[in-house]
Amino acid sequence: MSEILLVLLAGAAAGVLNAFGGGGTFVALPALVAVGLSPVTANASSTIALVPGAVASGWVYRRELTPVGTVSTTALTTISVAGGGVGAGLLLALPAASFDAAVPWLLAFATVILAFGRRLSRALSTALGRQLSMSSRTVLIGQFLLAMYGGYFGGAVGIMMLALWSVGLGLDTAVSNPMRVTQLAAIYLSATALFLIASDALNAPLVLAGMLTGAVAGGFAGAHLARRLSAKLLRGIILTTAVTMTVLYFLRS
Repeated sequence: MSEILLVLLAGAAAGVLNAFGGGGTFVALPALVAVGLSPVTANASSTIALVPGAVASGWVYRRELTPVGTVSTTALTTISVAGGGVGAGLLLALPAASFDAAVPWLLAFATVILAFGRRLSRALSTALGRQLSMSSRTVLIGQFLLAMYGGYFGGAVGIMMLALWSVGLGLDTAVSNPMRVTQLAAIYLSATALFLIASDALNAPLVLAGMLTGAVAGGFAGAHLARRLSAKLLRGIILTTAVTMTVLYFLRS
């Protein structure tokens, strides 16, 4: 029961963080590893569990979607679905040991992007003396690569999407957040379809159900709460969580 409570709370926290702006993986993955799942199975399980929370958040934001440049929402979502499936396939096809070794570094990379991504975006725009304007094809290629990363690991992929759209198209991150949530759901959905068929995630049904239940509640509540908190506070919460979990994972390794 203590393990179920742990994953329930971790799922709720992950759902809230994803609704805020990303970072749910930083909580979900370590919690699942802590209750005995292998890193690969934990990663698959966290993706499956976070899908309903992402969909719940997307439902809250459904009337606030804005296009990403000239790319249609349908095209962007299709690319996200395809990339998420490819990334999930790579996770299952590559040796488990390679993912085990990569996890701390993936967490660290995602944390750095989370901490400095927006500053790098502004510095690049300043150095060029103008705002970049990516073509629709470039946006879709970038989205496919990010979706692959999201299907394989997923840490801070939402932050990376916002950074790409901000640098390449000059989109405001607050305005783009509803689309980010929607694309996260698309990535997770295709990855989940593969994980349910080919991974060991269903071998621990109570653990998975506990995290899934928490993630749904957290995703729905977090989307409403995110509208009331300042962007600075939201970013501080996510970054603190990311740094803490990254350090703990390196210590565990």
